[in-house]
This record gives sequence, C-alpha cells and structure tokens, in this order.
Amino acid sequence: MNENTPIPEINQLVIQAQEAFLVFKQANAKQRADFMHRVADEIEALGPELIATAQSETNLPEARLNGEKARTAFQWRSYADALTNSNILPVQIDTSNPDRTPPKPDIRKTYVGVGVVVVFGASNFPFAFSTSGGDTASAIAAGCSVIFKSHSGHPETSKIMAGAIERAIQKTGLPSNLFAAIATDGVVGGQHLVKHHLVKAVGFTGSIQGGRALFDIASQRPEPIPVFAEMGSVNPVVLLPERLAAAAEEVANQYAQSLTLGVGQFCTNPGIFIAPNDRALPRFLTTLQAQITQAPSAPMLHSGIAASYHKNKADLLAQDGVEVLAEVPATTPETHGNATIATVSAQAFLGNPKLSEEVFGPFGLIVTYDSPQELLAVTQRLEGQLTATLLAEPAELAANRELVAALADKSGRVLFNGFPTGVEVCGAMQHGGPYPAATDSRFTSVGPDAIKRFARPVSYQNFPDEVLPDELKNANPLGIWRTVNGTLTKAGL
Repeated sequence: MNENTPIPEINQLVIQAQEAFLVFKQANAKQRADFMHRVADEIEALGPELIATAQSETNLPEARLNGEKARTAFQWRSYADALTNSNILPVQIDTSNPDRTPPKPDIRKTYVGVGVVVVFGASNFPFAFSTSGGDTASAIAAGCSVIFKSHSGHPETSKIMAGAIERAIQKTGLPSNLFAAIATDGVVGGQHLVKHHLVKAVGFTGSIQGGRALFDIASQRPEPIPVFAEMGSVNPVVLLPERLAAAAEEVANQYAQSLTLGVGQFCTNPGIFIAPNDRALPRFLTTLQAQITQAPSAPMLHSGIAASYHKNKADLLAQDGVEVLAEVPATTPETHGNATIATVSAQAFLGNPKLSEEVFGPFGLIVTYDSPQELLAVTQRLEGQLTATLLAEPAELAANRELVAALADKSGRVLFNGFPTGVEVCGAMQHGGPYPAATDSRFTSVGPDAIKRFARPVSYQNFPDEVLPDELKNANPLGIWRTVNGTLTKAGL
C-alpha cells in the first residue's frame, strides 16, 4: 500500500484497475468464488502481528479482534458460496417461441460487475468494514476491481490486510491491479477518486457528513455514479408499558450492556430509548443508573472519535429539558469515552431536532412519553435508521400494529425483545435503511445481497449458445440455479 499517494499516482492506479477489471470481468462466478476462498485462506493465515497491530492502533481488545478476523474470512467465504450455490445474482432465461405471433425471441439475463469500485475504510471495524471488509468482498464477488482508501485510524493494520489480498491475487494468477490500497492525507485524494471518470461506484461506511459529501460529488459528475454509504443511526428502542412492568430491571441491564458494548462504537448502538412515563419507570431508571455508573471509562478508537464524542454529548446535554441521569467520570477525555445517560420528555424531544442526532459513543437518551399518541408522534419524528427495536409483551405487540408499521417505515431491521448491537452475516440480513442511515435503502452492506450493489443486469437476445457467458449456456456448465421460463432449476436446456 502506498503512503500519501499523490494524485498522478492515483490516476495511474485507476487506469490499471480498469485494465484489471476488463480481464477479471471474463471470469465466471465459480472462478471468482475460488479466488474469494483463497483470500479467506490468506486472512486466516495471518499471525499474531495482525492482532497486535490492530490493538495498538484501535484500542480494541484481543478477543474482539480475533472474532472480527474470523467474521471477515467468513464474509469472503459466504459471499463466494452465494455466487455458486444460490441465485444471488439471478440468472433468467426465457426461451424462444417461433410459433407465437409475433414470434417470441430467446432472451437471457445475467449480471456483470459495474467496473472500478472505490471503497472507503471504516474506523470502528478495522477488519470487517475496512481493507478486506464486506464492501471489498462484495465488489470482487460482483466481478469488479477495487481501489481501497485506507482509514487514517489504522494504517498499519490496513497494510497487513492488503497484503493478504495481494498474495491471493498472485497465487491465482489474476491481474495484479485487481486490488490496490492507497492512503492520503485529508479528503483531497478520496474526492479525486470519486470524481475519476473510470470509477463506477463507491462503498462507504462512516459519518453522515462524509457519506453525503461523497454522494454529492458522485451525483454532480458528468456521468453520475452510485455511492452506497452506510451513515448515521441512533437505532431507537421502544419500550411498551406491560413489558416495562414485567421486566424493568432486566431491560435496564440489557440496555446498559448494549449501550456500552465496545465503548458504544457500533453503528447499531441504541442511542435513543423511548419509555413510558408510568409507575414502573423509576425501577427501570434506578437499575439503569446503577449499571451505567459501574461502567468503566475506556479508550475509544482514536483521539478524534473521543473528541467528537465529548463535543457532541456536551452539545446535546446543553439542550433545554435534558437532564443527566448517570455519568461515569471523564478521567481522560482526550482518549476515553465515559458512559452517560440523560432523560428528556417526549414533548421536548418533538420540539427540538437536535435531540435526535447521533452521539457516536456510549451515550443514551431516554425519551419518556405519556400516551400511545405521543409515542407514535416520537417514532414518526425520527429520521431513517439502520435498526428499530420494540420491547413488548406478546399481547402488546398484537395491539400495536400501527407502531410496528411506523418502525418498519423508519428502519432497515426491526427487532422484537432484543437489542441491535450485533449484525449477523446471512442472506436475510438488511444492514441499511432510509436516509440518513444509508444513501440507498434498497440495498444492504452486510450479507450476500451486498453483492448486488456492484453489479448491473445485461440481457442477451437470440445469441448462439457458444458465445453466451457460461451461466447462460444451455448445458448450465456452472451448475448454478437459474430461472428458466419462470421455473427455478439447475437443469440444462
């Protein structure tokens, strides 16, 4: 990986990535999947140096990093398997009918990679959402080449991970410029990449400001391109009265654990908790207060995130009607995040948009409501979210279908009686949501469906069988699932 890559060198890397794409686009799904398994092998073979380097750069514990390393390799394998064992990039064939009037042509549709994809690394997951993370894996799965913009918070970790991908490329004989990692100071290099005419899509995980800036640049190009950005989310948790009465202490303990997990540095951190203002609420607040005050102040990913956390928290706590319920002493605010809980009434919340903004870190705002109507108004006031959670007794769930629908309108994933921290890598996962959670709510950045972001459909009409891509040939040489005349099958024609 190059350090502080100058603009002329970035231009050359994009040209080389385009050349690599033109070669790689000829590889069929099985060949791409074989390469992806090789990348997973290389990641798994990385030794203690990876974990030690990541620990030193991110302050994340060894156990967390080992788990994330395993998840990263699993992502590559699961996305690879989806290419060959599922209909993740659906192949559709409608055979001809010359006896129909007018005659029906033979039409066959497949998916191809869009071209050169730029991926921006995230700070909070140095493996799974960074150099060899899900955006890189899904772009490769789609048949694209990748230029990765490393995050300044873990440059040495990025180098090690980039090396794993580069070794896999060498061992499989693919073009050496199929993947390239660069590092630049500030935003100039990243913006230049998004503007480059050979770049065809962008993957980003980070702040609303950063994602929106890239989206605006991409949309103003002479040839606009998509930016798939996962951005801010407060991941609201809604508690209904019967659940509060039945499990006040249990819910408080679970919430405290979720809020402080990883020093609150998860994109699914539950930053807003909406609770009924009734006689059981003091039990919940007392237990929550005790749990939060016991949470240790811990180092955040880097000093920049710590500074933002303390600034944004102070700004929110200064708003009218906000009262601190519990706060761990800020012993070293320049590097550490101290867990904090505040409360505010639904009426004050509805009157102040500032209160619904994300504070990235272990901060929770308890919004108390007095009626079902006020609760519904609060949920409708929220912007788009990655997740929304409903804590309720089963009978309450059935009686609040309008609330469930409102939460689904606002989020990509709706949870029942659980907490959102933790994102399963599977086909049914939706990790995205209405703006500003993401720039395109139709797509996910986790799970095999993430591949679809970087692929586009192409139909072939009346082509000779020998000229068709392998997945469209009569014999189905790849042995994949295809929809033939409306029927899903692996059979040949």
